[in-house]
Amino acid sequence: MSQRLNLPIRPRRNRKNAAVRGLSRETVLTPQDLIYPLFIHEDESDDAIESMPGCHRWSLAGLVKEVGEAYSAGVRAVVFFPKIEEELKTSKGEECFNPDGLVPRAIKAVKEAYPDVVVITDVALDPYNSDGHDGIVVEGDDGELKILNDETVEVLCRQALCHADAGADIVSPSDMMDGRVGAIRAALDSAGHEDVSILSYTAKYASAYYGPFRGALDSAPKAGDKKTYQMDPANSREALREADLDVAEGADMLMVKPAGPYLDIVRLIRDAVDVPVAAYQVSGEYLMIKSAAKDGWVDEEKVAMESLLGIKRAGADMILTYFAKDVAARLGAS
Repeated sequence: MSQRLNLPIRPRRNRKNAAVRGLSRETVLTPQDLIYPLFIHEDESDDAIESMPGCHRWSLAGLVKEVGEAYSAGVRAVVFFPKIEEELKTSKGEECFNPDGLVPRAIKAVKEAYPDVVVITDVALDPYNSDGHDGIVVEGDDGELKILNDETVEVLCRQALCHADAGADIVSPSDMMDGRVGAIRAALDSAGHEDVSILSYTAKYASAYYGPFRGALDSAPKAGDKKTYQMDPANSREALREADLDVAEGADMLMVKPAGPYLDIVRLIRDAVDVPVAAYQVSGEYLMIKSAAKDGWVDEEKVAMESLLGIKRAGADMILTYFAKDVAARLGAS
């Protein structure tokens, strides 16, 4: 028999059974940490999204039903992403501030059915822009596409006001234009919407992980890319600069997108600011787990849970994830 080691410190004692592990656990994921992204469209049917298994483009009736199911599982916050009909798209995206448009009607339908659900809306032009960009596009003198910053911010303010008027609790500018948080805050306050919060996409990277999402909404750029306004994946200090600006301009919460490949950015921003930090587990992250699970290489339930726990451990106070409803149900049952 081998000799017993003289070890006064044995870290395994804190892992010896489930109850002790629970007492020692540093990070706890709850349904209230999750925000459920939902796709909507004008059709009366609910269409499965080929690029995102398990996700749908919801009709308004289907949306209300899905929000209700998520609410029953413990999810208390949702965010909407609209698929806009092609004939409504223009170069300046005017449909984004139509008070009778798809998003305002979705807000009203959900708030009427579930008043205490937190409704978050995406503020950006890409679903409404005939060019597929988050801002207004012109051709520069060199023939290259140019995204107009200040002109875009004016439209974003009108979009945010439209959503606030319809009853949105939080508006979430995802466009990455300079100065838009301050402009939206001023516009909301001037219109009497001081209580509407701003969840700013502070560090939204020009990522290759967004592909399935753009397929779901048919919102990919018609030409060019988004590298002149979304962040370079190689940069981290720049995220801190963006965070400082957004907080100074009045953002109530900051977001990092994507989440999994950018956990270092989540931690950097968490350590630098006092406001809540969100992280978006994007469509590419979701699809990789789904695809690997479908082929039997990983356990979907366990990997999804572990991925979300890792995002929270990195410092996220809230997580946008397409797994929200299913994970919340499992957490509630555990």
